[in-house]
Amino acid sequence: MLYPTELHALFFNFFKENLNISNLATLFNECIKKIFLNKLKIKNFRNHKSFEIDLKEQRTIVLGCNGIGKSNLLESIEFLSQLKSNRALSDKDLIENDSDMAVIIGQIDFRDDLKLNLFRKGPKRIYVNESVLKKQSEIKNYIRSVCFCSNDIDIVRSEPSYRRSWIDKVVCQLEPVYLDLISRFNRLLKQRSHFWRSESYQNNQCFDMVESFDIQMSILSTRIFRRRRRALLKIKPYVEYWHNHLSKSKEQIDINYLSGIQNISPEEEEEEVISKKIVEQLSNQRSLEALTGKCNFGPHRDDIEFLINDISVRKYGSSGQQRTFILALKMAELDLLTKTLNVPPILILDDVLAELDITRQNLLLNSVGKDSQCFISATHLDQFNQSFLGSSQMIHL
Repeated sequence: MLYPTELHALFFNFFKENLNISNLATLFNECIKKIFLNKLKIKNFRNHKSFEIDLKEQRTIVLGCNGIGKSNLLESIEFLSQLKSNRALSDKDLIENDSDMAVIIGQIDFRDDLKLNLFRKGPKRIYVNESVLKKQSEIKNYIRSVCFCSNDIDIVRSEPSYRRSWIDKVVCQLEPVYLDLISRFNRLLKQRSHFWRSESYQNNQCFDMVESFDIQMSILSTRIFRRRRRALLKIKPYVEYWHNHLSKSKEQIDINYLSGIQNISPEEEEEEVISKKIVEQLSNQRSLEALTGKCNFGPHRDDIEFLINDISVRKYGSSGQQRTFILALKMAELDLLTKTLNVPPILILDDVLAELDITRQNLLLNSVGKDSQCFISATHLDQFNQSFLGSSQMIHL
């Protein structure tokens, strides 16, 4: 990343030495193509009453003892870019205990000022250059990130909800409109569940309402299903590359989207066909749903299967295989977004180096900070070589 003074030097040298115009264009594109968070300010966020820093290097190491707030600092960057945290069930959990409001402010490329206000009562607000952002998903036009933390092993190892959350984040990065799609589906799911317990259902005034729910859910479910499956097809080649690179083996990996939609071929893309099948299944499970009040079919129940040599990584993979697979997933996510958007997202590595052996630590560190701005948390510097440290900015907490 070049700073304004470097831009001045670039143009000065161009006119002084009469460089080829194509070379100048290449250098100029290098200046503007990367997202670069050059200022960060947070207030009343987690345990940070107030924190502000100017970021001057593409690599930043946040150093401090356990419990000091390293992860909280990186979490603020993740939340600003994704409007979601891996570590919080509710946005209100992010607000410092004695405060009613938290603020995250970031400046992008010395040009756009982003501000996110979190309230203990009421919805969050996002500002870009002091103007309220009407569609919050549009924040991704300014900043994107890929976060890799120690808890991400649960994506491979734990319940389906972790895998759904992961793929939803990937799709949101590729298609910001997906954030609204997921929100609409979750609201509709709550309304549907509430309906089964309402007086309207008890009084049998329900047929038209249930039919309406089925149609709306089928449309949203189809769009979610297609986008998730499309994203998995796109990311799979990158996962294969990184898994081979990290494991140095000839293991064959596979990724399957496990949907509850019956009798649908893996290649089926027609929205009307998929939607019709979803309506049929919603209708078939209606009597059970009326008894339990829970919808047991839809994208909120789907899963993703990770395989090595046709064997489930979750059920039978060793600890080493699971860690390699999740690292491959995260690096693939970074590559996919960079390739698709032509803009490298910010990479956040929160307490992950301690989870990896020396070989994988080196492979990871040699891969980061080349194109993406990178933030790394650490309790000590033993994992880093002098060259890496020499080109990194240190934040001591």
